[in-house]
Amino acid sequence: MNAKFDIKKIWTKYFSSINVFIRAGLGIGIVGLFVLNYMFGEPLTFFQRLELQTYDTRLRATMPEKIDPRIVIIDIDEKSLSAEGRWPWGRDKIAALTRQLFDPYKTKVVGFDVFFAEPDTSSGLAKLEALSKDALKSNTDFQEKLAEIRPSLDYDKQFAEEIGRHSVVLSFAPSNDRNSELTKLEIGVLPTPTFSTATFSGKPFSTPRFTGFSANLKEFQAAASATGHILPLIDFDGVLRRVPTFVQYKDAYYESLSIATYRAFLDNEPIIVNMRKDDEGDGRLRLDNVSFGKKTVISLDDDGTALIPYRGKNPMYRYISATDVIQGKLTPGELDGKIALVGTSAAGLFDLRNTPVGEIYPGVEAHANLLSGYLDNNIKRRPHFEFAIKIWIVLAIGIALALALVKLNPLWSTVTVALTAAAVIGFNMYWWSTNLVLPLAMPLLLIGALYLFNMAYGFFIEARSKRQITGIFGTYVPKELVEEMAKNPTNYSTKGESRDMTVLFSDIRSFTSISEGLSPTELTAMMNDYLTDMTQTIQTQRGTIDKYIGDAIMAFWGAPVTDEKHAEHALLSALAMQKRIKEIGPAYIKRGWPKLEIGVGLNCGVMNVGDMGSTFRRAYTVMGDAVNLAARLEGQTKEYGVGILVSENIVNAVPSVVYRELDRIRVKGKLEPISIYEPVGMKGEIVEQVLNEIDRFHRALDRYKEQRWDDAEQILTALSHADPSRKAYKVYLQRIANFKLNPPGKNWDGVFVATTK
Repeated sequence: MNAKFDIKKIWTKYFSSINVFIRAGLGIGIVGLFVLNYMFGEPLTFFQRLELQTYDTRLRATMPEKIDPRIVIIDIDEKSLSAEGRWPWGRDKIAALTRQLFDPYKTKVVGFDVFFAEPDTSSGLAKLEALSKDALKSNTDFQEKLAEIRPSLDYDKQFAEEIGRHSVVLSFAPSNDRNSELTKLEIGVLPTPTFSTATFSGKPFSTPRFTGFSANLKEFQAAASATGHILPLIDFDGVLRRVPTFVQYKDAYYESLSIATYRAFLDNEPIIVNMRKDDEGDGRLRLDNVSFGKKTVISLDDDGTALIPYRGKNPMYRYISATDVIQGKLTPGELDGKIALVGTSAAGLFDLRNTPVGEIYPGVEAHANLLSGYLDNNIKRRPHFEFAIKIWIVLAIGIALALALVKLNPLWSTVTVALTAAAVIGFNMYWWSTNLVLPLAMPLLLIGALYLFNMAYGFFIEARSKRQITGIFGTYVPKELVEEMAKNPTNYSTKGESRDMTVLFSDIRSFTSISEGLSPTELTAMMNDYLTDMTQTIQTQRGTIDKYIGDAIMAFWGAPVTDEKHAEHALLSALAMQKRIKEIGPAYIKRGWPKLEIGVGLNCGVMNVGDMGSTFRRAYTVMGDAVNLAARLEGQTKEYGVGILVSENIVNAVPSVVYRELDRIRVKGKLEPISIYEPVGMKGEIVEQVLNEIDRFHRALDRYKEQRWDDAEQILTALSHADPSRKAYKVYLQRIANFKLNPPGKNWDGVFVATTK
């Protein structure tokens, strides 16, 4: 065959027009931007967040969702605190807990996710010792009795003896903030290091270092089978996904609690650390993996951390209340051969973490998940050659798509992009199944960016109809709704009409004093940031911004685009606004601005909506009695100390939310009383403790309406002691005190008349 490979002819035929050439060039330029983002510095926070989210998605999609019977959690829960007393318990109880776990229940290993840094003085032995050396020094009877009872009062010695008799693993808490003197304190005694820098010829490897620690008393540490650190490694988004396998203090390395517990479970199988040289060629070592004989190989990330293989959203381990163990309520031998981790799920003990599978997650279960991963040999890792993979994936996918999409019509472009994305996901999930975590967010984002860029021409073709509808509604509604309206522009107008809708009012608390404390420039910048965040939150839930009234926001749902779930979308928006105002608080404080609090009022019902105003100025807005009520509800939020108040209409329209009924009031300007509620959160997401608190408050309300003042006061007093920050309890206690002096009479209907707007 004499056919020639004519590159010039192929080039000319492919780029038949300057537009195709420009589009392909710009597409390759987009690919270049992604490559540059990898090559020069860390990826932008936005991309990092996306990558972490895709990791979380893959993790949740592949979790076994099965309880691991090999591990149990001995939970210092609310039940245990109620039965055994507040934490910290006397060491005699901890000794009894340890004894029970091993003797009747036959646990193989017990790991404590708590440490014991201070002596236990609860028995009074120290005071008796002081008396024996001073005031009662010559009292023979006292000295003899003290010698007799001393062993029963030395709780620390009792606990140390139990530790020494069994396979008990303790923990310690490193601190690594080099800028704080508090974190340089050395409390307690560190365990014997797992190994020292001399083990690696004096070359340090990449792992977190700490400057201080809180560890256990010397007698406990001496008796323990092993001890591991409990330092988590929190990602920048505040989520716990990994734990350092080792941490460094001075010239020594210390293993994690999960590693120490696993080694004890394997009867102190020696640990083998495999190293590799850093890719940067600076002579620094990196952990490659750790192994325990031939039984387990734990692959690690470049920073020496192990990704936590969460098993499921719900508790994936049997939780046993610590008080049930102490009181011997289990069957003898029930825990035979198992690993028991002692930790806490009680909110007041502050060991709850934000994880990919839940925002409120017991920290002890993170260690349990790691142990499950060691037992199953399924700890995932990111590849050491991750940087090269990122570059090659971006180049291969990006250039191919950039050249192909310019020649395809919209239909085939969509098919091609969908197949490419599916192939990338399939390729990624294959390696995921082998415990290798490859980048996914950036390749998918690149595919999406090239697709959107090449579809832009189609958008320009449709621009005329969009401009028409935008000219009417563009200043009122989010662009997503404008695009939806542009598909059928004749179906929408600004003509006045009555509709079933939801309206929202929000206001900044103490705005006058806030504005007086800022310069005009600072106040303007702060308000612009605040209104932008709140507007985005509202529009995410398909809300229409009606107007800004100083620091106040008025928005509505259900027009101009009909929304069957307008009440639900509005309520979700209100909850998101409260969440967002807390998220932006630290950033505001860093900029010298005050931390903001807002009140939000919601109501739904029939309203008039349309283009209203004078010949000089008009606006697309809502009016009516239902609108006025929402404004009044917003004003009442500060009276009850809550962030959101809704009407009974909202409660009936959105039953998927848990509400706290606050009162039945007659707002200013209305004769008919209304019931008002505080939305707490989605059903199924509220912890049992909060549900119980709401139920108790509702019982107090019933007693209050029945004029059973003492019964209501008793419940409210207990609630107020448990949560002194909740203003509603104090409001009712004050009312009850007043009604006791000035009874409202038999015909009282329980309605409170609001005197403020």
